[in-house]
Amino acid sequence: MTFSQLIETRRTIYGLGSTLPISEQQVEDLVAHAVKHCPSSFNSQSARVVVLFGDASQRLWSITKDNLRQIVPAEHFAPTEARIDGFASGAGTILYFEDQSVVEKLMENFALYAKNFPVWSEQSSGMLQFAIWTGLAEHGVGASLQHYNEIIAEDVAKVFNIPSNWKLIAQMPFGAITVPAGYKQFQPLADRFWVMR
Repeated sequence: MTFSQLIETRRTIYGLGSTLPISEQQVEDLVAHAVKHCPSSFNSQSARVVVLFGDASQRLWSITKDNLRQIVPAEHFAPTEARIDGFASGAGTILYFEDQSVVEKLMENFALYAKNFPVWSEQSSGMLQFAIWTGLAEHGVGASLQHYNEIIAEDVAKVFNIPSNWKLIAQMPFGAITVPAGYKQFQPLADRFWVMR
């Protein structure tokens, strides 16, 4: 497929299975390649990524469910539980972090741009997430992007021995595509894309 076709192929997939159309090693290689080559402001390379397979991924979603159970009323918890169980049914989860010590060092060294570095850090993470997500889609691996950061970050750091300077940005459950993505509506392109000469 061309790059343009791959952009279209990458979709949010909620129906995940525990098998993969490629090996775990291929997933690792794909992620490592993206981490190495994705751009970052001032070539800071602030991205940090942890890939969880099998039991480790299950543990992540168990943590998430336990924490959500404390804030979602019991009578409304069933849909939340079903959603988390759907993420847990995949083959694994990719955790995206940004190393805040790198960001803070840039803020110190380039004071003129200090307020921008946290924003640029998030933008770099977004590019990495897109690159990995699209790479997975190229190989027929389904994925979605989740943000339970504030709810789970502390427990994730403890359970997976994450350095304290790594800020959790997103979680990407992935696996076999058991339910394809549905129809996607698009806003008028003329409202979103301008050309001027």
